[in-house]
Amino acid sequence: MTRLREKKPRREKPLALMARDLDQLRTLCEIDERELALLASPQAPIVLLRRRPDAPVADAVAPENPYLGVMLPYTPLHHLLLRRIDFPVVATSGNLSDEPICIDETEALVRLRGVAERFLIHDRPIERHVDDSVAWVWAGEPRIVRRARGYAPRPVLVRAEIPTVLAVGGHLKNAVALSMGRQVFVSQHIGDMETEQALAAFERVTADLIRLYEAEPVAVAHDMHPDYATTRWAQAAVRGVVADSTAALAREALPRLDGARLVAVQHHHAHLAACLAENGCDEPALGVTWDGTGYGPDGTVWGGEFLLGTTSSFRRVGHLRPFRLPGAEAAVREPRRSAVAVLWELGGRDALERDEPCPLEAFEPAARQPLLRMLEAGFNAPWTTSAGRLFDAVAALLGLHQTTTFEGQAAMALEFVASPSIGDAYPIDVTSSGAGEKEKLIVDWRPLIEALLEDRRKSEPASTIAARFHNALSCTIIDVARTVGVEKVALTGGCFQNQRLIVRTARALEKAGFTALLHRQIPPNDGGISLGQIAVAAARLAEG
Repeated sequence: MTRLREKKPRREKPLALMARDLDQLRTLCEIDERELALLASPQAPIVLLRRRPDAPVADAVAPENPYLGVMLPYTPLHHLLLRRIDFPVVATSGNLSDEPICIDETEALVRLRGVAERFLIHDRPIERHVDDSVAWVWAGEPRIVRRARGYAPRPVLVRAEIPTVLAVGGHLKNAVALSMGRQVFVSQHIGDMETEQALAAFERVTADLIRLYEAEPVAVAHDMHPDYATTRWAQAAVRGVVADSTAALAREALPRLDGARLVAVQHHHAHLAACLAENGCDEPALGVTWDGTGYGPDGTVWGGEFLLGTTSSFRRVGHLRPFRLPGAEAAVREPRRSAVAVLWELGGRDALERDEPCPLEAFEPAARQPLLRMLEAGFNAPWTTSAGRLFDAVAALLGLHQTTTFEGQAAMALEFVASPSIGDAYPIDVTSSGAGEKEKLIVDWRPLIEALLEDRRKSEPASTIAARFHNALSCTIIDVARTVGVEKVALTGGCFQNQRLIVRTARALEKAGFTALLHRQIPPNDGGISLGQIAVAAARLAEG
C-alpha cells in the first residue's frame, strides 16, 4: 500500500476496494438493504459504507476515515480475477494522481511505467475514459458524489424543452453537458483542469457529445471566472480559434460552435440552478450554496452564500462574514492559514497571541511575519466568504490538519470526529446590512469562534467542539430561511457532501415547514454545475 501511494502519488486520499461478492463485503462494512441494492444495481458504483470495527483492511486504505468506498465486480475480467485471488483488493484507476485515466496501452506503458509492475492488455481498443461512479445512501435514496460509469451520459430531464446549449463546467471536478429538448446529457467526471492531459480529455469528451448528438449549440455556457481553462476554451472555440494542441476530433466538432452565444454564469448561481433544474423547480428558492471557492461579481472569493433566485436570475441575500485568505490559493492546501485569518478577524495580533496553541506555531518562524504582513496590508490576501475555508480553519484550530494532501481533507476530518450524541450548538449572529434591494444578511461566525476557543481552553474534547460547530451551521441555515421567508430551500455546493451537515439541516428544514431541495442525480459539488450553467443559459435565451 505504501509503495502504491508513493508511486501514484496519492499520499492520503482514500482508495476504493473491490470484493468478490456481498459475503466478502459484509466482512468489511455495515450494509443495509438499500445499500445492497445500490451495490448490486446495473450502475455498480463505488458505495461509501461505514467500516466495521474488525474489518480486515489496512488503515492506509482510507486513513482516519470511518467509511470505505467499496464495489463489486462489474466486468467478466473482474469476476475471474476476484475468484482467483479470493480476497478484497484495492482497485484504483490507471493514472497518475490528478491526470485522466490512460486508455491506450502505448500511452499507459509510458505514463504508468513508474507505477505499474505488470500490464494486462486487451485486443479491443478503449474508446473513451470513464471513472467509477461514487455514491452513498441517506434518507432512503442514493446520492451521487461522482457521476461517471453507469450514470453518464444518462440524461437529466428538465421541466420543458430548452434550446441546444453546451456547458463546459468549472475548473475542478469538471463535467460538461449538452441539452437536447427536455434532456440534458451530463458527461462523465473528467477531473481537475490542472494538466495538459486533463484539458485534452475535456476536449475529447466535449467533441464526443457534440458529434454523437449531431448538435448545433446556440449558446456555450461557462463559469464567470476569467482564468479558468474551461472559460478560455469556450471563448476561443466560439471565435473559431483552434489551439495547436487540440485533438483532431475536437477540431472536427468546433465548427459547430460558430455563431454560438457565450453565456457567463456565476459559479454559485450555477449550483443553485442545477439543484432547481434537477428538482423541477421553476419558482424562487433560497439557495444555500456553500463550497470552497467561486468567483464573485464583486471580485471577492465567494463560498458561503445565501442566494434568492430562479434559474434566470438571483439576488445575494446573505453570506458568511468575510475574512482574508493569506497566500490566496496556498490557503486551499493549508488550513492553518485560514485559522490564522479567522483569529485575525477576531482582533488582529492580540487575538492570535491570546490563545495557546497559537495557529502561527504551525508555521516555520521565518514564515510568520510575512503572513502577518499579508493580513495587515491585504497583499495576496483576498477577501472570502468561503464556508469551506471556515471548516478548514476550525479543523486547524482543533489540531486535526494544518496542511492537506487532497481537497476536503480537513473538513472530512472535522465531520468524522464530531460526536453524534451532542445536540447543542455554538452561537452565530445574523445581522442585516444595507437597505431595500441591497439589504444583505451577514452570518457572523465570530461568536462561534470565541465559544470554540473557550471550550478549547477548558479542554473540551474535539468531538464535542466539532459537533457544536456543525450544529451551529445547521441552526443558522434555519434562521436565515425563516428571515428570507420562501418555502423552498436548496442545499448545494461541495460542503453539502458532509453527511452530518446535510442530514441534520434537511431534517430541521422539513420540521420547520420548509421544502428541502437536494441533489440525487448529480453531485452537489462542481461535478454538477454544468447542468446549472445550461439551465441559466436557457432561461436567459428565453428572456431574449
